[in-house]
Amino acid sequence: MKSVAGEDLTKVIKMIQTERLELIPLTARQLKLLVEDLPALEQELNCYYQAEPMEGFFLEIVKGQLDITEQDPENYLWHSFWLILRRSDRIVVGSADFKDVPNEAGEVEIGYGLGKPFEHSGYMTETVNAMCTWAMQQSGVSHVIAETDLDGLASQRVLQRCGFHEYLRGDTVWWRM
Repeated sequence: MKSVAGEDLTKVIKMIQTERLELIPLTARQLKLLVEDLPALEQELNCYYQAEPMEGFFLEIVKGQLDITEQDPENYLWHSFWLILRRSDRIVVGSADFKDVPNEAGEVEIGYGLGKPFEHSGYMTETVNAMCTWAMQQSGVSHVIAETDLDGLASQRVLQRCGFHEYLRGDTVWWRM
């Protein structure tokens, strides 16, 4: 990815800072550490991971994104996970990701999750707002979309607070900003 000034965007984007959080996009190498050697990643980023456990379905999702990130390193910001660190104590409270590069319609899908102890603290609203602001500033992005379970009321409230509107309901609910 190249910026307007010709700088390598992968070197320019280190993190997004909000009032309470740092959102750090993991390089393919760091994403591999998340999957295979969490203590090494914690040491590298000077943090302590307490987010969603790296197991089961979540681990499989991360491994799938690792494969894609390794195959398309120029667009890692759209494929990798972004760790959500609490600035006050460097605790990783969750993660978020864009599930792919923007499509032909200019849509990019966001996904996110928090560790249970950090729910209902406003961290995810802060994260989704910041990531959507960043995404909408990128070339080719006109909308951020998200999918929630029908009974995912907490996630739906996050999206509503961030300005998303429901546009499709079936087995799941689809949202657009």
